[in-house]
Amino acid sequence: MILVLSNHRDEHAQAVMVELSRRGAEARLLDLSRFPLDLGLSMHYDAQGGGRRFVFGCDDAGLDLDDCGAIWWRRPQPPSVDGAVARTEHQHFALSESHEALHGLWQAVDAFWINEPARDMVANRKAFQLQLASRLGLEIPQTLISNCPQAVREFVQRLGVGRVIYKAFSATEQDWRETRLLREQELDKLDNVRYAPVIFQSYIEADVDLRITVVGDEVFAAAIHSQDSAYKVDFRMDIGRVRIEAVTLPPEVQSRLLALMRQLGLVYGAIDMRRRPDGSHVFLEINPAGQWLFVERNSGQPIAAALAALLLEQDGQAGARGAGEPGTPAGARPARRRAKPARPAIRP
Repeated sequence: MILVLSNHRDEHAQAVMVELSRRGAEARLLDLSRFPLDLGLSMHYDAQGGGRRFVFGCDDAGLDLDDCGAIWWRRPQPPSVDGAVARTEHQHFALSESHEALHGLWQAVDAFWINEPARDMVANRKAFQLQLASRLGLEIPQTLISNCPQAVREFVQRLGVGRVIYKAFSATEQDWRETRLLREQELDKLDNVRYAPVIFQSYIEADVDLRITVVGDEVFAAAIHSQDSAYKVDFRMDIGRVRIEAVTLPPEVQSRLLALMRQLGLVYGAIDMRRRPDGSHVFLEINPAGQWLFVERNSGQPIAAALAALLLEQDGQAGARGAGEPGTPAGARPARRRAKPARPAIRP
């Protein structure tokens, strides 16, 4: 069985679930925001012999994780006790215990992950990404990550006003923060960085922005014509009106990106780069759970199909389903390897 950890409102999860259904796959979508109030979890361990059984649900209809050979970690929602626990300290305790149980569960499950949660968490650290990308031979922007006003002023003075962008480490739909070009009128606000570190980088002139979606060994590169948009600094601000088309990366760039994926221990990643007018490529960041539907819809690249095919293959269903072709009768399911995939050492 394939398990998708997300929620029913997630269009990306639904797109892959539709593709899996079209191929006759056995798949379930699980919303972890129902845990612990409306979703039970039992982790059984034998006293001797190492036997164990992990089950979501408190009845016979529960989901036995031993049946799951492939799991897609697709932006799962956090546990919630909203409305059920009154005192704040009790809420914190309940959520802490819930997170601890889940984190241990993910490490103990024998399955193929896209992506393994611990690797996903480490790979999401932008400071680590930049160091590793540079070490692998990818060009990166000049960068300063700091909460020291004087260091920021020196960085800006060296590069020049109008040549520096700044951005946050993260953004959500509820608390959006786009990448911005630092302007003259904002210089008197630089003291505010002392409250939290900010990412400052040299502004990279672009011919196009690139969104490169990697699924296993498949690379889907798309050019986003951001310089024709209303906001040239961050293509996300005008994504509905920009032209997006499939492109081919230079072989050396593609090989270095695949090396970066391997070093980070990722199976899936959405990589942002900029291609300069002279044709050179600059790495900006990688999102281990980045969006791809806007690329697929505009470029025609079959990213949902690639994700579904990889999940099917790793779960052991591909051979029984005619390699995932629609309309193929389901046959006897082959035995699935139960050995856990090798995990790269987690860097601090």
